[in-house]
Amino acid sequence: MVRIVLGLPFLLLLFFGCGTPVKAQSYGTAVGIRLGNNNSFRTVGVSAKHRLAKGLTAEGILQSDFASNTTAHLLLARHRPMVSKRFNYYYGGGLSMGVEESRQKIPESMQIIHTYGNPTFGIDGLAGVEMTLLRMTVSLDYKPNLNLTGRDPWYQGQVGLSVRSVMVTGSEQNKRKRQKAKAKRKKAKKLQPTPIKDFIRKVRPGR
Repeated sequence: MVRIVLGLPFLLLLFFGCGTPVKAQSYGTAVGIRLGNNNSFRTVGVSAKHRLAKGLTAEGILQSDFASNTTAHLLLARHRPMVSKRFNYYYGGGLSMGVEESRQKIPESMQIIHTYGNPTFGIDGLAGVEMTLLRMTVSLDYKPNLNLTGRDPWYQGQVGLSVRSVMVTGSEQNKRKRQKAKAKRKKAKKLQPTPIKDFIRKVRPGR
């Protein structure tokens, strides 16, 4: 219960304290690998990042140490330019779940109970820098995790290095959005009634 009380303000700050969106990212969709490291183990995983709006991305991460820890993460991040939109910093947060090992300290007996296969659920923070060049994007980030259930210790931080291939550029994504909006307007215009159509419908009610 204490973890939930501590975690909710942290999550609200991440999502509602992101500020005004700015153009600070040059790709639409990028997919690649992520290497993670913390005090206990190292992970290898996949990362997929997609731009939702100007300066706002969603990222999905699936990572494992191929032993006792496998986790999935869904994150939102706000991007802001440092030198240009190809070199930016970002921050945000999200949710995580997985199967992890736990080391629970028992002060009375001065023992550590080590278990694995524990279903876990938690809240992630995120802060990092990112560079995009030649349809490749490289990012270095720090991802603190506040565990709500299933694992001890309740706090765990991870440094991650991600290398992704740009599948859809920002200009390609913008072009697709404009084409969809144009097609939608065209369809709506066709369905819009006109005086001539209304007259014909009244004269020939059976048709």
